[in-house]
Amino acid sequence: MERIYNIMPIISGICFGSAGIFVRELSENMNSTSIISSRILIAILLLGLWIAVRYPMNFRIKLKDSWIFVGAGVLGTLGLNLCYNFSINELSLSLAAVLIALAPIFVMVFAFFMFHEAITAKKVISIILALVGCVLTSGILENNASMHWSWIGILVGSASAGFYALYSIFSKVGMKKSYPALTITFYSMLAIVVVLLPFTQWDNMEHYIAANPLRNTLFMVMHSLCTAVCPYAFYTVALDHMEAGKASILCSCEPVAAMVFGLFFFEEIPTVLSVTGLMIVLLALAMLVLSDKSQGIIDV
Repeated sequence: MERIYNIMPIISGICFGSAGIFVRELSENMNSTSIISSRILIAILLLGLWIAVRYPMNFRIKLKDSWIFVGAGVLGTLGLNLCYNFSINELSLSLAAVLIALAPIFVMVFAFFMFHEAITAKKVISIILALVGCVLTSGILENNASMHWSWIGILVGSASAGFYALYSIFSKVGMKKSYPALTITFYSMLAIVVVLLPFTQWDNMEHYIAANPLRNTLFMVMHSLCTAVCPYAFYTVALDHMEAGKASILCSCEPVAAMVFGLFFFEEIPTVLSVTGLMIVLLALAMLVLSDKSQGIIDV
């Protein structure tokens, strides 16, 4: 069974890395807020059903703690999704995934100011390595038409990591109040839906489904399963059976998965420099996770 639990975070990372496959097609038919709404609505239904069956006590929260879930959802996950969806269409999938993978660096900076957590020499080295890896992965040092990039894409993609870090910060606050990860995930998603409902283009979503009801409905369900429900489910189960640092490192295969998906689905052929940069980023993230002895924030 231990081998199965070791595979779960890897599957979680692969699922997260598949986001570009869905977002690029859906972006041709609806705006970003509608894409997120469809993804989150389906995820809430499925995740809520799973919690009701397996962990019904996880629905309990204190009303005075609602700001935690609003912060994690609206300031964290919603910002992350809006920026990530934009960067997926502006950058190669591998570069978009690498940029969002920089979230632990933002978490470390936020934690320094908010929780007074020390920034060690090893963490500084990790940051430098990660930035060097991003430069190599981006393609700005070479001419490769298939690995497209833009400065606005890199800027917004980097912002997605910052929003991801905010989600982690709010999640840590929630966990300090003894809320399980599933509870934080569910109610943060619920906050997103409440905010997005007035901005969702339901007619565009309806037109997309009507064009090919069975295929497009299944495609939207798979989008939610692969990028919201399954990754969180696998990662949460894995955390119950292994150290958080190990799970985080195994889950960091997301950029590798994104690079593979980009190659097969969009003919984004990686170069030696981009692969090298990707490996450097993964090494830097592993060092960063292992250097954080508390392992509390970075692994959320």
